[in-house]
Amino acid sequence: MRHRAEKTQDAVLSVLRNQHGALSAYDLLGELRQSKPTISAPTVYRALAALCEAGKVHRLESLNAFVACKDDCHDEASILSICDDCGAVEESVAPHVLAELSKVAGRSGFATSRHVVEIHGLCAACCDGGTRA
Repeated sequence: MRHRAEKTQDAVLSVLRNQHGALSAYDLLGELRQSKPTISAPTVYRALAALCEAGKVHRLESLNAFVACKDDCHDEASILSICDDCGAVEESVAPHVLAELSKVAGRSGFATSRHVVEIHGLCAACCDGGTRA
């Protein structure tokens, strides 16, 4: 039998996977209340924390929102490209870029514990198919 917390995490992940862009925790709560009217904000926050810890969800620091991880199979931090027009979020993995960031920060004695790399701009669709820079 599945634990209630696991069912909630599955529901949260399902909603996030069916979104075009990121959702705030309260937007997510609103979506979940359509099928689970008694779900509370702390329950959603616990599920999001567990999913982030498991690498299944990314927290977009700049938007205070969440998006489902596109690839459950990588251990590296992701580079998240966020469209400022339509809200689409693309996920890329570039370990050499992240290693270089840690190296640059390390030159001043800084010990990197995690990377959060977010790039804002316009996606290809919002750039008229990529014809605008």
